[in-house]
Amino acid sequence: MNQALAENIFINPEDYLQGESLANTKHEYIYGKIHAMAGASDGHVAVAGNAFALIKTHLKGSECRTYISDMKVQIGNKHAFFYPDVMVCCEPSDKLAEQNYLKKSPKLIIEVLSPSTEMKDRGEKFILYRKLLSR
Repeated sequence: MNQALAENIFINPEDYLQGESLANTKHEYIYGKIHAMAGASDGHVAVAGNAFALIKTHLKGSECRTYISDMKVQIGNKHAFFYPDVMVCCEPSDKLAEQNYLKKSPKLIIEVLSPSTEMKDRGEKFILYRKLLSR
């Protein structure tokens, strides 16, 4: 489907989640609109990987789990879904089987900024991340 066309069609959260489970490309979801995610640069991947490794090592032996860019976070009552670069979840509810592909209560979210994503990450995403109950 043409990306410009896809971004102008309202998708309900359930259809987004079903489609995302079958998709070859990751998409973020904001209030009914989907946005395909672009690949990351070498530097972006290195920074995210280093943050993940350091945090995972630091949290070893704790009840918390560290995730890198393939785990979704759900904002609010399915208002938005994002793939943070690094995320830490400690809530028992995030370990349940029905939370196997998304998390709802992260304690930490890291977004590595790049020139192409900085405005969105500091703007709309940041506003939505602040709606998380676990903040």
